[in-house]
Amino acid sequence: MSNNVKKRVKVPSSAPKRRQRMVCLMSEEEVRIVEGYLKRYRITNKARWLRETVLSFIYQQMEEDYPTLFDEHDMRR
Repeated sequence: MSNNVKKRVKVPSSAPKRRQRMVCLMSEEEVRIVEGYLKRYRITNKARWLRETVLSFIYQQMEEDYPTLFDEHDMRR
């Protein structure tokens, strides 16, 4: 087995089942971009990659938008 191959972590059976479907439409160019990325980085599970990518972006935005006691301008003084 190659050293740079990641082992897949199995999800415990107690984890909630994914039963909700989300669908989006993409242009042919967008699909080519995504497929090229997946091929370049040897990503085989497209659904998992897409889910993790979208959710990590959302979590990052939520963290940045989290209300603080002072606004950024006041904290930089």
